[in-house]
Amino acid sequence: MVQRRRTADNALRRELSASVEHISSASADEVYDVLADLRSHAIWGGERQSESTQLLTIDAPESEAVVGTEFGSTGADPMGRFTDRSVVTSAIRPSVFEFVTEAELETKRGAHAVWTNVHRYELRPQGEGTTIAYTITIARISALPGIMRVFNVPGLSALAMKASTSVPRRGLQNLAQLAEERATARGRRR
Repeated sequence: MVQRRRTADNALRRELSASVEHISSASADEVYDVLADLRSHAIWGGERQSESTQLLTIDAPESEAVVGTEFGSTGADPMGRFTDRSVVTSAIRPSVFEFVTEAELETKRGAHAVWTNVHRYELRPQGEGTTIAYTITIARISALPGIMRVFNVPGLSALAMKASTSVPRRGLQNLAQLAEERATARGRRR
């Protein structure tokens, strides 16, 4: 695993969050199975995401994630590259899966910032399927290089967070699709 520099500095004036939802034909247990299979995140959050914003690698145990499970990953987005360390903080089958990530961003211009993000998935039965609700909360960013300064501008920060929901929206669609495919392969779907 990657050793990281730790800092308590927070350049944000307040936490930021954004939420998206998607309805899947898979059951909550089937969606939870995919979430708790951390290696599957490389598929629905990586291979099936856009090339500009995706998970690139994941270093996670093969077993089902439980509270306290730690994992590492790398990713890329238009700002630059991330190196992440995460820990599962809530794993309540089949309704809640949450993890906290400390992400180190290296921008394309060589600036660095450390982020603390909370990723929360809530699964609610919806007919024979499931509503998947995802919320990302950005609790801390050590520095705001370049365009990231908008995170502290009232009004603009809300617009920036709303504009950024296309990535998690596509991620939820990919998550639902993978859960549906796995359910079909296991013969649990009609």
